[in-house]
This record gives sequence, C-alpha cells and structure tokens, in this order.
Amino acid sequence: MMNWFRYLLPREDKFFDLFNEHSAILVKGAEALQRLLQGGEGIERYCSEIIDLENKADEITQTVLLSVRRSFITPFDRGDIKDLIQSMDDAIDMMQKTVKTVTLFEQRHFEPEMQEMGALVVEAAKLTSQAIPLLQNVGVNAARLSTLAEEVMRVEGRADDLHDRGLKALFKAHGTSNPMAYIIGSEIYSELERVVDRFEDVANEISGIMIENV
Repeated sequence: MMNWFRYLLPREDKFFDLFNEHSAILVKGAEALQRLLQGGEGIERYCSEIIDLENKADEITQTVLLSVRRSFITPFDRGDIKDLIQSMDDAIDMMQKTVKTVTLFEQRHFEPEMQEMGALVVEAAKLTSQAIPLLQNVGVNAARLSTLAEEVMRVEGRADDLHDRGLKALFKAHGTSNPMAYIIGSEIYSELERVVDRFEDVANEISGIMIENV
C-alpha cells in the first residue's frame, strides 16, 4: 500500500539531473587522467583539470545530500540516493588522489600498464554515464542496467590483472636497482586500481537500486 501511495505522489526528479551531471564529470575526469598518463608537457594542465572537476563534483554531491534532507518524496530510497552519489564522488576523489601522488613525486613517465589502466578508467566511467540516466525508469531499463553493471565489473577484473602485471614488471625493472622508483610506481598502480574499484562500487549501488525497485 505504501509503495502505491509513494507512486501517486509527485517525486523530486531533480535528483536525476544531478546524477547525470556528476556522471558527465566522471567521464571528463577519466579522460583527463588518461591523457595525464601519456606523460609529456600536458601533465600540469590535466592535473589542474582533474582538481577543478573534483571540486565541481563535490558541489553536486553536497546539493544532492542537502536535497535528500529537504525533499518530501524522493525517486527511490533516501539511503540509496546518498550511497549512489557518494560512491560516484569517491571515484573522482580517487582520481584526485592519483593526481596528488603524480604531483608530489613529479612523475613525467608512466608505464604502459598504467596507461592501459587509464583507458579502463575511461571505459568504466563511460559505462557508468550510460547507466545513470536509465535509473529514471528502473523497471523498463532493468535488463540494460544489469548488463552495464556486469560490464563495469569485468572492467574491474581486467584492471586487477593489469595492476598485478604492472607491479611485476616494475619490480623486475626497479625492485633492486631503484627502490624509490618501485615504491612510487607501485603507489600509482594501487591508486589507479582503486579508481576502477570505486566504479565497481557505483555499479553495485546501481544493482542494489535495481533489485529494490523492480
């Protein structure tokens, strides 16, 4: 009975606009991270771009959290809304943390596996941006949402493999001859892996919303 009552009341659909805006920022941040990992003269520019995007994402997240408190009716469970936007924000936060490491240690060269992981971050971000608008009609889009969530999880598995392969190559190249290079490189690998992990968290939140609302 309560579900029917909620269905008949007007909903605050502005949340979907905010989700979509945040997911677009995730794609831009992922693309900037991928370009950063190519090395060269543009590193500072891409670092600044990611920092600016992270600030914009924080503003959207705060707007969503404030709107949850103020809205009488929400499109789905308030806890799910909070968890979804927070998991999205964690992804761009992790990109910014990677930028901090790159800046702190003045990295200008990135291993091939790091660059491949950057491409996977973009892939995960684009899959997420495809899934987010579909939440506005979960029942109709359930099958597609499930497929997109599974694809993100497969991307995460590929990122794990790249992380392990990259660490092994890094140790062979620097493990004994240049321990600091190994330590810095391993930190960047770990942070890139965690970026993709955060997208998997988003996919899990989407799956949970789908299960609860179909």
